[in-house]
Amino acid sequence: MPKCFSLTASRSWCYRTHFSNSGLRSTITDLGDGTVMHCWVPKTRIDSKPDLLLVHGFGANAMWQWGDVVRLMVPHFNVYVPDLVFFGDSYTTLPDRSESFQAQCVMRVMEANGVGKVSVVGLSYGGFVAYSMAAQFRGEVERVVICCAGVCLEEKDLGEGMFRVSDLEEVGRILLPQTADKMRELMSYTFVKPPKIVPSCLLQDFIDVMFTENVEEKKELIRALAKDRKLSDLPKIPQPTLIVWGEEDQVFPLELGYRLKRHLGDNAQLVIVKKSGHAFIVEKPKELFKHLKSFLIDSFRPTVIPLPNQQNQILAN
Repeated sequence: MPKCFSLTASRSWCYRTHFSNSGLRSTITDLGDGTVMHCWVPKTRIDSKPDLLLVHGFGANAMWQWGDVVRLMVPHFNVYVPDLVFFGDSYTTLPDRSESFQAQCVMRVMEANGVGKVSVVGLSYGGFVAYSMAAQFRGEVERVVICCAGVCLEEKDLGEGMFRVSDLEEVGRILLPQTADKMRELMSYTFVKPPKIVPSCLLQDFIDVMFTENVEEKKELIRALAKDRKLSDLPKIPQPTLIVWGEEDQVFPLELGYRLKRHLGDNAQLVIVKKSGHAFIVEKPKELFKHLKSFLIDSFRPTVIPLPNQQNQILAN
């Protein structure tokens, strides 16, 4: 008997409505080389606002991962939220699976929308893409936020016990769950306190909507991340960079956050979200926004120096 109701699909409809009510619209950009990119862009771009790009990680599509952040950032930025290649409605017929290719595709979408300078926030896999954007497009990317993304990992780390799982094929089975049990295993890795009672039917419904398309292509993305990866090959990006990490991250251990801070030196700051794991965007959304606000908004806010007559009036009061 065919399924007549999907809670996940209904929730997706709510997110689409939420994005639309936040002043964003859904767009499709054909890059002309066999690549098509979906992106949420401002319905009306305001020139006085800076531009902000939110790049999602593995798992659900961009709407699900950034839904709670978008409404907080829209008042301050022109916000752009793309689906990376092989996620949501974005895809390619080209064979390249590197984060460098993903970065180029996203930047081409920004160019198509008339975006010149942009700050980038990358979550997990999206952090690899954001870092690559900053390295490739130094004149266009102004500020970078890397959230729990192990861009400093080396291929040898897999065999030296840094991760709970060292086999990339098993990593793929966990990050792309096809059964309710594998979904529970993924939740145990990403949350400090994963939900204890979730019916298997709800987990399978989520899998059916979010994890059944482009499975092999996404596994290729995972393999490409670690292949021949060496810290000595990683460029040092020049942009001011904020590194945000969950204290108890089991996907990318906190050591990789410290490693990235050492790699970038004084150009970067590291903040650790206490009592949270890889999914701190879900566990501690208000704390994440506090750090984003401090780095992206408050540090750009000009200091207002009152005129002499204003100073006298202030003193008189």
